[in-house]
Amino acid sequence: MKVSYKWLQQYVDLSGITPSELAEKMTRGGIEIDIVESRNKGVSGVVVGYVKEKQKHPDADKLNVCKVDVGTGEELQIVCGAPNVAAGQHVPVAVVGAKLPGDFKIKRAKLRGVESQGMICSAKELGLNDKLLPKEQQEGILVLPSSLELGTPIEQVLELDDEVLELDLTPNRSDALSMLGVAYEVAALTGREVKLPQPVIADTTEKTNDYVSVTIESEELCQHYSARYIKGVKVAPSPLWLQNKLIAAGIRPINNIVDVTNFVMLEYGQPLHAFDADKIPNGQIIVRQAKAGELLVTLDDQERKLEPHMLVIADQSSPIALAGVMGGASTEVTEQTVNIILESARFAGKSVRKTSRELGLRSESSLRFEKEVDGGRVIPALNRAAALIAELGEGLVLEGIVDQVVAASEPRKIALTLEKINRMLGTSLSGMEIRTILTRLGFDFEVNEQEQYTVEAPTRRGDLLYDVDVIEEIARIYGYDNIPTTPIYGEVIPGALTKPQSIRRELRKRLSDAGMLEVISYSFTSAKHTTLFPELAPKTNAVKLLMPMSEERSVLRTTIVAQLIDIATYNRNRKNDSLALFELGSVFHTAEADLTTLPTEKHRFAALLTGNRSSAGWNQKAEAYDFYDAKGVVETIAAALGISELISYEAAQPAQFHPGRTAAVVLAAGEAKQVLGYVGQLHPELQRAADLQDTFVVELDLAPLYEHASHDIVYKALPRYPAITRDIAVVVDKSVQVGDMIAAIHQAAGELLESVQVFDVFTGERLGVDKKSVAISLVYRHKERTLTDEEVTSLHESVVLTLEQSFKAELRK
Repeated sequence: MKVSYKWLQQYVDLSGITPSELAEKMTRGGIEIDIVESRNKGVSGVVVGYVKEKQKHPDADKLNVCKVDVGTGEELQIVCGAPNVAAGQHVPVAVVGAKLPGDFKIKRAKLRGVESQGMICSAKELGLNDKLLPKEQQEGILVLPSSLELGTPIEQVLELDDEVLELDLTPNRSDALSMLGVAYEVAALTGREVKLPQPVIADTTEKTNDYVSVTIESEELCQHYSARYIKGVKVAPSPLWLQNKLIAAGIRPINNIVDVTNFVMLEYGQPLHAFDADKIPNGQIIVRQAKAGELLVTLDDQERKLEPHMLVIADQSSPIALAGVMGGASTEVTEQTVNIILESARFAGKSVRKTSRELGLRSESSLRFEKEVDGGRVIPALNRAAALIAELGEGLVLEGIVDQVVAASEPRKIALTLEKINRMLGTSLSGMEIRTILTRLGFDFEVNEQEQYTVEAPTRRGDLLYDVDVIEEIARIYGYDNIPTTPIYGEVIPGALTKPQSIRRELRKRLSDAGMLEVISYSFTSAKHTTLFPELAPKTNAVKLLMPMSEERSVLRTTIVAQLIDIATYNRNRKNDSLALFELGSVFHTAEADLTTLPTEKHRFAALLTGNRSSAGWNQKAEAYDFYDAKGVVETIAAALGISELISYEAAQPAQFHPGRTAAVVLAAGEAKQVLGYVGQLHPELQRAADLQDTFVVELDLAPLYEHASHDIVYKALPRYPAITRDIAVVVDKSVQVGDMIAAIHQAAGELLESVQVFDVFTGERLGVDKKSVAISLVYRHKERTLTDEEVTSLHESVVLTLEQSFKAELRK
């Protein structure tokens, strides 16, 4: 909704309030003002002039030399190329020294040898949107009314000394789709009064009901229909003041009759329509729903096929308008129109909205009807328009209104108390302050000794339904900035993440920073997916959905890895072969065959690596993901949670995993050990079925990690004393787990052993059948002194002896 500041001043006193200040007040009051735009785009020094004489330019066929009077007593010679310039016209003249939009300055000039002392301007050169001008003014210079005084600044004539406020209205504030609605709002915010128009209609002896009859057949879609008959109108261009107001609001003037209906629509928020009365047989108007197959040519000259649910205005035989959307071409007001029937009605918003949407017809009229118009303004708007047509179109308004009312619009009564107002707003407003605010809002009310209010919500405010709506109005006018800050309920506790939430957030950050991509897959899956990895969901049944979308989404998932495999296949089919994915989500377990209690929801972490870790380049080969990349994901998680020393790995052969490249991830806390999940390669057969390369996956239960995770940061001092390194290589059976050997080394060496690192594993015929060589580097260091070579040698011999006794290891020399 575009609101002219100067126009608004006709309804409410705005003295002492600038447009920008008004915009700030309205925005703080709940109606946001997007833009405050000046209508003057940079015009100065342009005045009204009179073309006294026009002659052809001696050296240019398309130029004219005009003698122009601008009221200074001096005759100006101006060269003009507009084809419509003529002697006897009043025109806008930019004299020497004037400025036009774009900082264009007017100077003395010679055009083809003839001096020009200014410029006769078109509307576009004055910064006006020529698409909003009457069609006859869109080409050539702007021709002004002959009644204007010469020398009058064009800013006054075209009301360029105005600013337009553009309102960003929420759907509930349809009352502000009118100048009067905005005036009520401004009056409430500023404490001033609203001045309503007072139309005056001259008495006549003829009556409207002698020429017009109205029948409402679709009563559920039309609650009120009224009409007036106006005789002997003269259709002509509108006066400049009316055109200026419509242009400021973004509406193109057409003629005085149509312009009055648009003006009153903007003023009251009540759309109107004028029919050529002589084109309606017997003046009979029927409000009904369209019949199947009916056609209507609308004012835009488009033939519309109507549907039975669409509400139309019809004569005895056919539709003549789409109710609330657009009139029909057959009854359009033209220059030949003499008598008109003026319509003002209240149509159901749902009907207008549906018709407008189906036909692709959006208009200022439909916009207002869709949001429901004020039933209390149907008659006042009709009378206001009739009075203006009588004034501007010289018509005779016949006595009376043909009026049919299905459902009258009545003010809604809302009860509320002072105690509730203050309780909900956290204020301590007095009864006097409440009564003052309600009066400023223009609400009638009654109040008893107990400060219990009965407020009459006016029909213009259809958004006020309950006591809380009125309390919101009180808060707006009192000022949101004036409401003290109070806790919503009791003592307010600062919000914080729970430990599981913070852990999940930290894992997302760490893994994303490591280059992995987080995915979010469906919690619904197929029944076959729940049987793929039984060790990840032991002793559980799938939870079936009562109304599944499809077989592929018929049960709740019991693992996440199965979903990641589907995502990997989807990507591979689209030539995206290299993936590093992870998901933090829930799985659902139940031990019941027939679900009678809620399933157990468990948080899980899963990851999938497939394809290449790094792509091939001119100086390097592509490197594929392997088991140790997947194991590194687990170690990254353990390090992030501060539990690396609690995590160990044991060889495992769960179903659908590679039997030789899989390990169980074990959490050892005290004497208890718990399998968190598995890390390893998918079974080759499953990889082939999913059309994947070597693929490595991880899935872990997060609940034990929540319990043992530590956010404590333990600082260790940098070592002050040198370390001593010893390397050994031993031959053991292939069945011996290197992890067991490292654990035995730690136990044998004690606290002086700082680190153990396996740096080589070798197998070959020289070692013997089922034998392997393991090379291990050991680092010894004392925290408080330098170790002697004898101490280290003694410890190292103890380590070798332990390996020989516990694992039948043979020392390689």
